[in-house]
Formats: sequence, C-alpha cells, structure tokens
Amino acid sequence: METLNAILPILLYIAAIVLLIVLIIIGIRVLEMLNRVDKVIEDIEGKVESVNSAIATMNRAATGIASISDSVVFGVTTAISKILNRKHKEEDNVYE
Repeated sequence: METLNAILPILLYIAAIVLLIVLIIIGIRVLEMLNRVDKVIEDIEGKVESVNSAIATMNRAATGIASISDSVVFGVTTAISKILNRKHKEEDNVYE
C-alpha cells in the first residue's frame, strides 16, 4: 500500500505535466490559426472596401445620368407644352 501511495502521486504529476504540455501546444496552434484567420479577414475587408468604392462610383454615375435624363425630359415636355398651348391659343383666336 505504501508503494501505491508513493507511485500514484508521481503518475498523477506525470499525467499533469503531459496534459500541460499538450495544452500549451494546442494553444500555440490556436494562436497561429487565429493569425491566419485575421489575415484572411483583413484581405476580405480590403476587397469589400474596393467593391464599395466601385459601387459608390456607379451610384454617382447613375445619379448624374438620371439628372441629365430629368433635364432632357423636362425640356422636351416644356417644348411640347408650349407648342400645344400655341395651337390651342390659335384655335381660340379663330373662334373669336
């Protein structure tokens, strides 16, 4: 029984040391993996930022085109309205 009392703590200490070494190795690998994941995330953020800038440029271009389109439509509508009003006034003058 005395030998068991002497050997059991030694076995527990050895198992604890092995477990501690395994946990340290796992911790180091997790840190390396987190560094790689961080690099991937930074790369993705850069790509998303470039896509956002491209979308913003397209949005500005679309806004400019819409503004020009609105101006052209307004001009054409005004011209047609003036032509129709002139014809309408001429018809009113004929009846008087």
